[in-house]
This record gives sequence, structure tokens and C-alpha cells, in this order.
Amino acid sequence: MSLTQSSSSSSDLSRKLRNDKGYYWFLVTYLVILSALGSFVNDMYSPALPAMCRFFGCSVPLGQMGLTMGMIGLSIGQLVLGPVSDRYGRKPVLIGAVSLFIVAAVASVFSPTIHVFNTCRLFQGIGAAGGYFLARTIPADIYSGRPLARLMALIGAINGIAPASAPVIGGVTADAWGWQGVFVVLAAFAGVVLLFSPRMKESLAPANRAKGPWIDSLKGYGALLHNRSFMVHVCYKGAALGLLFAYISASPFILQTHYGLSQTIYGLVIGFNALFVAAGSMLALRFHPLKRAARTGAFILLSGVAIQAVALYTIHSIWVFEGAMIVILFALGLIFSTTNTLAMNEGRARAGEASSLLGTAGYVVGALVSPLVGMGNVLHSTAIVFVVVAVAVCVCSQASSRIAPDLDR
Repeated sequence: MSLTQSSSSSSDLSRKLRNDKGYYWFLVTYLVILSALGSFVNDMYSPALPAMCRFFGCSVPLGQMGLTMGMIGLSIGQLVLGPVSDRYGRKPVLIGAVSLFIVAAVASVFSPTIHVFNTCRLFQGIGAAGGYFLARTIPADIYSGRPLARLMALIGAINGIAPASAPVIGGVTADAWGWQGVFVVLAAFAGVVLLFSPRMKESLAPANRAKGPWIDSLKGYGALLHNRSFMVHVCYKGAALGLLFAYISASPFILQTHYGLSQTIYGLVIGFNALFVAAGSMLALRFHPLKRAARTGAFILLSGVAIQAVALYTIHSIWVFEGAMIVILFALGLIFSTTNTLAMNEGRARAGEASSLLGTAGYVVGALVSPLVGMGNVLHSTAIVFVVVAVAVCVCSQASSRIAPDLDR
């Protein structure tokens, strides 16, 4: 088939999906659920971290390695599954990945040691990666420019429910049935994703898929790594996501162990905070050009982190901690929505690999910082990690500001 025929086939498929309004709203809902699976894999069990450390009789950093292993799995899964989806289509990858997640979640319930549990977490991350990166890849198959920005922002805003509800559900579940109950609920949630997968239409036309052995698709990473505009926004998103993971990893020990909140109340607090990420994500669409939202977010983020670092060292007030975190999370929402869209718009010709690199960047940073916030005094180590990562975000912001806007409509 010729390049012209291939492009025409892909365009026909995209046009058909864009014009089906009923399917559009199903797609938004389903992509929110897919993306939520990536959030749930860490957010939902974070309230149970202190209890799990007591159950397994392990140190805090070793308990937090479960978060790190999940992030490593999410990184590996995205890097491998991205090219596979470009070769074989999105649906087969989705079904296989979610099935793996269910098996790993069930297996973790019966873990006899923290080491076995952390190994299960690796495979949970690999399985969750399928849904997480496809939630960015599928929109880029169908849309570009401002329509892509609107869909990604809408998904991001609605998906604020995921990190908002996950700690609440996790806290209530852990209080009622222990940490094992959290993973039973996670397996059931993934089962719902699998149940509705037949309704999702394949977004990558056969004529537009990578040809030859799937491993040849890995060469596409080379082209993306040499795309400066793409990589700047990948690093930008990765640094910002790393700060979010540092917060997720540290907050159970700050709010539960230090300030004495129960698992349920902790979940409610984290859920409330997550709504500000959603608010920032939606507000980003009001900026013209779009990248101005990320620049504004970086400035707000640095201000919030400066206040938080001083508070963690000297003030020791839960109200100050909460106020600063709300500012930080709102700023992250501005950054996430903008950098997701800018990066995927740059890399949409290789959407599978682009989405994989975009997602992996954050989990690489997250895997590095999660154990660091538990070293020594958790308040002081968290403050240091926050400041270092916030500086990295600002460096990326400066690099992004030097790139001409490509989404000013």
C-alpha cells in the first residue's frame, strides 16, 4: 500500500471516530478509567504504607520500595508496550497488559515477605503501563493541535477524580480489610476495564502501523530522543511528575505518623488535595499560547515549594503543610496538562513511542526520589527533595520558553 493510501486510511478512521459524538464521550470516560489505573497502582495503597511496614516488619525505605518497583514497572512497561502497540494496534496491548495487572494484584495479596510483595509490584506496574500510556496515545491517533489539547485537558481534569478518590478508597479499604483488601479492589477495578474493552474501537488503522518485527519499532525512540522540542517537554513533565511522586511517597508518614491522621482521614485529605491538580489542568486551556500555562505553573510551584520547605523544617503545622501542598498541586496541574499536550503534539507521528517516553520520564524521576523522602527525618528529607526537583522543573521551564509556541490557537 502506498504512503498516500496509508495516510488516507488513517485519516478516514480518525474522521469517523471524531464525528461519532456518542463514541467520543465513551472514549473520554474509558480513557479516564485507563489513566486512573496508572494512578491507582500507587495512590490507592499509599494510605496502607505505615501498616504494611509493621505487617512485614520492615524499614520505611524498604516499604517505600513498593512504590519504586511500581514506578519501575510502569517505566519498563511503557518502553516495551509503546512500540508493540505501534506494530500490532492499541487493543491487543490493552487487553494483555490489564490481564497481567490482575494476575499480579491477586498474587501480591498472598505475599509472604516484603521482597515477594515488591516483586509483584513490578509486574503490577508493567500491567498498569498499558492503560496509562494508551490514555495519551489514543487521543494523539485521532486529534492534533487545540482539539488534542482540549481532549487531554478534559481527561486530565476528570481524572482528578482518580487521585482524589484512590486514597479515600484505599484508606477505607485498608481500615476495613487490611492492606490485602486494597489489592483485591485493584484487581476488581482492572476487571471492569477489561470488561468494557470490546467497546473501544481500534484507533490505529492497520495501514498506519509499523511494519516488520516489532523490535524494529524501538528505532523510533532514536528519532524522538533527537527531537529537542519533544525532549524538553518530556523532561519538563518528568520533573513535575517526580515531585508529585515524592509527595505521594512522603505524605502517609507526614500526615499519619507525624500528625496522627487515620488511614481514612488521610485518604480524604489527599483526595481533596488532588482536586486542585484537576483545577489546574482545566485552567491551562485558557492560556494563549498554551505553553504559557506551564511557565506560570513553574513560577507558582517554586513559590509553593519554598514555603513548604521552610514549613517542614521550622513550623510543623498540618494547616501550613496543607496550604502549601494545595498551591503546589494546582501548579502541577497547569504543568501536566500543558506538557502532555505539547509533547504528544510534537511526537504524534510516533505516538506509541512518544507516549512511552513521556510517561517513563516521570516514573524514572519518581523511582529515584520515592526512597529518598524516607531517609532520616522524613520532614527534612522531603523538604530537600521538593526543592531539588522544583529547581529542575524551573530549568525545564526556561528551556521550554525558548521554543517557539506551536499551539497558539
